[in-house]
Amino acid sequence: MVTIGKLAKQFNISRSTLLYYDKIGLLKPSGRTSADYRIYTHEDVDRMAQISLYKEAGLSLDEIAEILDSLDDQLSGVLERRLDQLNVEMSRIRQRQQFILQLLGKDSLLKKAKVINKQQWVQMLSASGMDEEAMRQWHIEFERTLPEAHRDFLESLGLNDEEIEHIKAYSHQSMAS
Repeated sequence: MVTIGKLAKQFNISRSTLLYYDKIGLLKPSGRTSADYRIYTHEDVDRMAQISLYKEAGLSLDEIAEILDSLDDQLSGVLERRLDQLNVEMSRIRQRQQFILQLLGKDSLLKKAKVINKQQWVQMLSASGMDEEAMRQWHIEFERTLPEAHRDFLESLGLNDEEIEHIKAYSHQSMAS
């Protein structure tokens, strides 16, 4: 049996967080002492470990409750939805990053921003010995094996939707040939 203070310390969270978890039904203590202090069993500690793990994955408390309280295996579906959300968020962040770089108009910030643009990417491929046809083949293979990652990569280079669709369409035409 573990007290609320020890549980909070073990998971590096506040006592008030555990009180909130109790209030919303996410983690209720299994018992109380004669002085009415909350006490947690080994099973409660295991549940808190799961909560902590899922919070680290960025899941909301509602999503965590859905996983922990479901009779069916909801984990896969919830994690897949979270992964989709993260992909959308990352795409938005990359777009904002590219936009800010354009607003600043300083090439010197490209290294600091940890991004690469289309021009830099093409220069690197050329410098490594790839000609236009080899670059096309690279896009075709990327599109064939990982189409969504290909789109994300093209977005990360700062390409607009029209240019991305053109590259993807070309890759599909070439795959069909």
